[in-house]
Amino acid sequence: MEIVLKEDETKGAAIAIDNDTRAGMMTYSIAGSELIIIDHTDVDPKYSGKGVGKQMLYKIVEMAREKKIKIIPLCPFANSMFKKVEDINDVLKK
Repeated sequence: MEIVLKEDETKGAAIAIDNDTRAGMMTYSIAGSELIIIDHTDVDPKYSGKGVGKQMLYKIVEMAREKKIKIIPLCPFANSMFKKVEDINDVLKK
């Protein structure tokens, strides 16, 4: 499974690709130079329960750490992950 990030000026996405098949996508809005808002997670039903959403979230968290930006998780999946997994809360906008 490969997770790639794509961005333009106002939007971005982490895309999960498995053997040339899109397994999932987590989208975010860029709300300035120091903040992104994760707004949607979509995982193909074939990949449900295989950690695809978590892998995409971790890729976005890694990018946020590199850029020293914070995340607001409006997406219910991302929001629940921030509540469950303490080691990613360093990038959570409080």
